[in-house]
Amino acid sequence: MTTILTWNIQCGRGCGGRVDLARIAGVIRAMGDHDVICLQEVCRHTPELDDGAATDQVADLGRLFPEFEPVFGAAIDRAGDPGGPRRQFGNLILSRLPVVQAFRHALPQPADASVKHMPRQATEVVVPRHHNSASGPWLRIVTTHLEYHSKAQRLAQAARLLELQAEITGNQESPPIAPPNGPYAAIPRPASGILCGDFNIAVGGDVYNRLIGGGNDAWPLVHQRPHDPTCGIFDRTQWPQGEHCRDFFFVSPDLVEAVTGLNVDLKTDASDHQPLRLVLSD
Repeated sequence: MTTILTWNIQCGRGCGGRVDLARIAGVIRAMGDHDVICLQEVCRHTPELDDGAATDQVADLGRLFPEFEPVFGAAIDRAGDPGGPRRQFGNLILSRLPVVQAFRHALPQPADASVKHMPRQATEVVVPRHHNSASGPWLRIVTTHLEYHSKAQRLAQAARLLELQAEITGNQESPPIAPPNGPYAAIPRPASGILCGDFNIAVGGDVYNRLIGGGNDAWPLVHQRPHDPTCGIFDRTQWPQGEHCRDFFFVSPDLVEAVTGLNVDLKTDASDHQPLRLVLSD
C-alpha cells in the first residue's frame, strides 16, 4: 500500500489567522501514516507570508517530519535583504520513500494584462512503490499549484503538465541510448504517475476536462457522489462562494485499478484548504 497526502497549507496560516506549522504537522499525522506528503504554498525567508517570522519553512517542516526527505521547488525565488537568504515560495514534497530522482518544472505564464498573476511551478519525484524495493516498480509523483486569477494561464499550465506526461511516456516507449553511469545513465522515470495539488479549477470546467483527458480524476474511482469540498468550508472571507472543490488527485491510466481510497479531512481549519489522502494498493 502507498499513501500520499496533498494540502495547500497557506504557509501554515489557519482560518483564525495564526501561522502554526506544528499544527499543520499534527493534522497530517492524525490522518494516518503517509509515504509521501505534497504541500503547496510553502515559503522561505518571506516575512510578508508568515507574520514577519521569515523562517525557512522547508527546514521547519523537515524537522517536524525527520523521517522524510524534503524536495522543494520554488515558483518564486527573489533576492532578500542584502547579505541575507533568498525569499522563496513554492511546492514541497516530503518523502519517506527513497527519492531516486527529482525535477522542478517552471510552468507557463503567458501574458494576461487583465489580472494580476505570478509564476507557477510543479515539483516531481520518482520513488519506489514499496519501502523495501530498490528495483521498482517505480512511481512518479508531481505536485503543483496553478494560477488563480488567469484562466488562460491555467490552461497553458495544464497543457504543459500534459506535455510532460507525453514526453515521459515517449521516452519509456522509445528508450534512449544509456551508459551504465554518469549524467546520461538511465535513472527510473516511469510514465506511471500521480498529479496532485491545488489546481484552482472546478469539476467539469475547461481545465479540468483537459486534465482528465490525460489521466483520471481519482475521486470518482472511489466515490459515487460529488467531490467533497476542499476549500471555503471555514474561510468565507477569501472564499465568499462557500465550500467547493479545487484540489485533486489525477492518476495515470495504469493506476486506476490501484486506487482504493481517497478522503478529505473536512474538520480542520488549520488552512483555508483541506488535506486529501490517497491510498494505492500494491
